[in-house]
Amino acid sequence: MRIRLRDLVERFGGQLVGDPDITVSAIAPLDSAGASHISFLSNSKLRALAAQSQAAALILSPLDDPTVAATYEGARIVTTNPYAYFARAAQYFVSLGETPKPPGIDPSAVVSPEARIDPSAHIGPHVIVEAGAVVGAHAVIDAGCFIGREASIGEGSHLFANVSFHARCVIGARGTIQSGAVIGGDGFGFAVEGGKYIKIPQTGRVLIGDDVDIGASTTIDRGALADTVIEDGVKLDNQIQIGHNCHIGAHTAMAGCVGVAGSARIGKHCTFGGAAMVLGHLEIADNVHISSGSMVSRSVLEPGQYTGFYPLAKNAEWERSAAIVRNLASMREKIRTLEKTIKTLTEQK
Repeated sequence: MRIRLRDLVERFGGQLVGDPDITVSAIAPLDSAGASHISFLSNSKLRALAAQSQAAALILSPLDDPTVAATYEGARIVTTNPYAYFARAAQYFVSLGETPKPPGIDPSAVVSPEARIDPSAHIGPHVIVEAGAVVGAHAVIDAGCFIGREASIGEGSHLFANVSFHARCVIGARGTIQSGAVIGGDGFGFAVEGGKYIKIPQTGRVLIGDDVDIGASTTIDRGALADTVIEDGVKLDNQIQIGHNCHIGAHTAMAGCVGVAGSARIGKHCTFGGAAMVLGHLEIADNVHISSGSMVSRSVLEPGQYTGFYPLAKNAEWERSAAIVRNLASMREKIRTLEKTIKTLTEQK
């Protein structure tokens, strides 16, 4: 499948410089793109590489275009956000090569007669759909998925193989849940009596909005009494844990292995680097950005970038620094005593 540059610009916009009838078959990196490829420049540090690219066309910004155009001989699509343009173009290329899943229910699936499956939905092999569940129009449920009673899968959402989507949980339109994810498992709730743990029933739900992406083996616990809420446009990477009764604001993104303890409330448009941790019952404002590996141990009420880890160092250096940190409290008291002594001697003169 080859696409004319004219068609890309008609679909996604941008200013085309060069022959509009040039055709491309795929998107490729700057350093490996050939005469049948289109590539993109989203990092100005790579201008020199882009200028030497063998791609038939480049997607780049107005800021980078003059420098690259001086030596690059191919066509150019100039746009304010090349990376977003690349993402949309890549989706388009993939869609042209995909074979849509046929509507209907595989004979090996076990679907309750009390479930409601839209005729345009796809139910794959060995799927289980319990009573009262709803699967919307054009939804795709791949092999081995479990959809619990009274759960709801929105229009155009896609559950990849072996997703567990438990009772009464809801996902809106155009969602994606990758393989191995568990939505609506019990939260970690126990009372203690006499040194023994007493389980607290987890009777809430998980409510997921529209356009949410959930990575492989990510787990989102159902609420204990109220619901766990994931708002529209949230993006969760692989192996993330969201505890019970959390509330994740719209268009927040989390990288792999982030952990959020129960009842944390996170705002909109936040980002969390890989392996960041958030303690329970905290509040994080909109537009907060947490660096990888950071531990959020208090509420963050102002937007900004936050980092909470000690920089990497050679082990011997780290041990010396750790010893100093352990002794800071005693050093502080010694300094205070010394200051008082100096003050007393000064007053006696």
